[in-house]
Formats: sequence, C-alpha cells, structure tokens
Amino acid sequence: MRMKSTRKAKKRRPRSSGGGITVQRAAAARGVPSAGRLRAWARAAYGGALEVTLRVVGAAEGRRLNRAFRSRDYATNVLSFGYGRRPLRGDIVLCHPVVAREARRQGKTLPAHYAHLVVHGMLHLRGLDHARKAAAARMERAEVRILRRLGLGDPYAVE
Repeated sequence: MRMKSTRKAKKRRPRSSGGGITVQRAAAARGVPSAGRLRAWARAAYGGALEVTLRVVGAAEGRRLNRAFRSRDYATNVLSFGYGRRPLRGDIVLCHPVVAREARRQGKTLPAHYAHLVVHGMLHLRGLDHARKAAAARMERAEVRILRRLGLGDPYAVE
C-alpha cells in the first residue's frame, strides 16, 4: 500500500521565454547562436510588447514551409509569419543549412548572418518589405541601423 505524502507538491514555474520571445530548435545543427543571442537580436529590432517564436529548422522543413506558404520549392534562409501588431506577434523560421551556406559564401561569421536574418524577419513582422525598390531601400537602412547598434557591420557592404 502506498502512503500519501503530506508534503505539498511544488508547482513548476514555466520557463521564461525571454520577454515574449520563444526559441525552438527543430534541427540539430552546429553553430546556431544561443537562444539568448537570438532573443537579443529580435529585441533590438522591436522594443515593444511582443509574442514571437524564432524557430531554427533543417532543409526539409524549410523547403516544406516555403512550398506551402510561398509556392517556392526550395528551402530559403528566413520566413516570417505575422499574426498581429499589438502586441507584435508572429513566427520567424530560420533554415540553418541555408543560413550557414550563405554565411560561408558571403564571407560572414555565422552569428553575424543569423543576427541579420533575425532582424530582417522582425522587420517583416513590423510590416516592412522589400517588394518595391523604395521599400527595399527603407528596409535595408533599418537593418543596417539596428545591426550597427548591435556592433555589427553593414550586411550589404561588398568587401
């Protein structure tokens, strides 16, 4: 016969997601920046109330999402899915194999490229885009300004 414990069970506190930012790693990948760094980069792009999930995925999931939501049959570096602006809500999906390949080809560090793409995704959630030339220039200026505040260089500079 099992005796009931007289001790009260401790309630588990939910883990903090870092100010409304949850980080998910759906792919085992070397070199992915820490959850804390990913959150800091997202916060740098938006200082208000937010509910954002940053999800790092492999090529198969990246391709499947890009095909399903953009009708493009390949994995892309970053996808943004916005659900509202007050608070800012959405998902940002980062495809690690693509991000790593691009960083190597562009001669960037992997963390610097991740920072750029997190900021890029956050700006999409804020409503910026790069569909037209003027909008693209505005978005690039915002990215450069935010990355400079983070101590990172211009991701569009050709070296």
